[in-house]
Amino acid sequence: MKLSALGRIALATGIVVLTTATLPGTPAAAAPVKRKILPVLVEFNDASFQFPDKVKASTPDTYFGAKSDSAASYLSELSRGQYTLVPAVPEQFLGPIKLDLSAAGCPQGKINQLTREELTKRGLVAGKDYESLSIVFPAQKTNCPWAGLATLPGPTTWINLYGTASGIDVVGHELGHNLGFGHQGRVKCTGGNLGACKSGGASHTTIMAGGYRPAGFSAPEMIRAGWLNGGASLKVTKSGVYTLRSLHGKGSGVRALDIALGGDRLVIEYRHAAGNFDAKLEGVHAYRVPKGSYGASSLIDTTTADKTATNNAPPNADAITKLTDKASKLSLAVVSSGGGQAKVKVALNGDSLAAIDPAPSKSPSASPTPSAATPTPSASASAGTEAVTDGTEPVTELGSEELTAGSGRSTVLPLAAGGGAAVLAVGLGFLLVKRRRKRA
Repeated sequence: MKLSALGRIALATGIVVLTTATLPGTPAAAAPVKRKILPVLVEFNDASFQFPDKVKASTPDTYFGAKSDSAASYLSELSRGQYTLVPAVPEQFLGPIKLDLSAAGCPQGKINQLTREELTKRGLVAGKDYESLSIVFPAQKTNCPWAGLATLPGPTTWINLYGTASGIDVVGHELGHNLGFGHQGRVKCTGGNLGACKSGGASHTTIMAGGYRPAGFSAPEMIRAGWLNGGASLKVTKSGVYTLRSLHGKGSGVRALDIALGGDRLVIEYRHAAGNFDAKLEGVHAYRVPKGSYGASSLIDTTTADKTATNNAPPNADAITKLTDKASKLSLAVVSSGGGQAKVKVALNGDSLAAIDPAPSKSPSASPTPSAATPTPSASASAGTEAVTDGTEPVTELGSEELTAGSGRSTVLPLAAGGGAAVLAVGLGFLLVKRRRKRA
């Protein structure tokens, strides 16, 4: 499956958000979540599914099937059972519902409004009977320049369906936006010098940025979701050697190191084939988290070659061996990596790496605690693209009225950039909608 050129740009870029609020950093670990999602098939006055019976047959499998590539199975495995999607209605989906609306012009706001009105007529209440809404509609006449759209974070996804089924690469990606994950970028820091980095495209280590289904989510995203708890994510506060388990592997242990980097954070993970994930990823990877905004992190690439695990490079193409940051008086080196675990030496406050005892440090097993930061533009922002990362995330969901065309509470503003690249909803609360370019 190939992405168009614009699709690759969209995946390589971050997010633009209008906000005046103080935004959260790492959320506190929460109890396991069962989230009721309602897939709804909708049609238009002038466009219907070409093969409605096949679409109806495939929809339950796409969202709730027993196979590993259903949305429910995918998120449950990634979260180790901490986040599960469950059907909001016994039939597992509704529709097709005919909307009194033309498909022309990709009217996603009106699609959302009319769909929710139809659900209300059926006695279904948002937030009570269903918590997430996934609207699936035929793509033939909409001319929407994306295969999927989502609120970030939020309760709504739009699936612009080509054919009879949408795969986890689209549905999983959009549900990642609902969880608060932007399009993860890449910063190139040649030689591991964190003081000399420049934007370098998409990370390819997550489904949110060209990694597709087998990559799952990265450590910063899983911290953002609250899934690395019980000691799985460790805030490093002293120099030492730390042992990492593979991010998606079974068992207990530390899976991510979370280190202060000036006003930002540095997250270190170890990737190794485990279950249905990371067959093409290996080694220790690093991410810069702007101002504690874990959903807007960027992979740190220390190489000179523009290679990733998705373009026939070795699985460890993006793995780091050392990092230094003079401004933060931090240095880091990988002691060993492979076979399901890695050892990483971390020197803080100007300590010498050479002077650190090679034995792994015994550290508290506490998970990261919540922190708050007022977002400012990140050094990893990518300019001149369809959307520009500013390191921020919206925090208020507009519920059933977000993107409601004609509502006094929210106004939809398309931003024209290469044919329309992103949508900002401005009004009560703060909401971002990200467009994902359609796959060819």
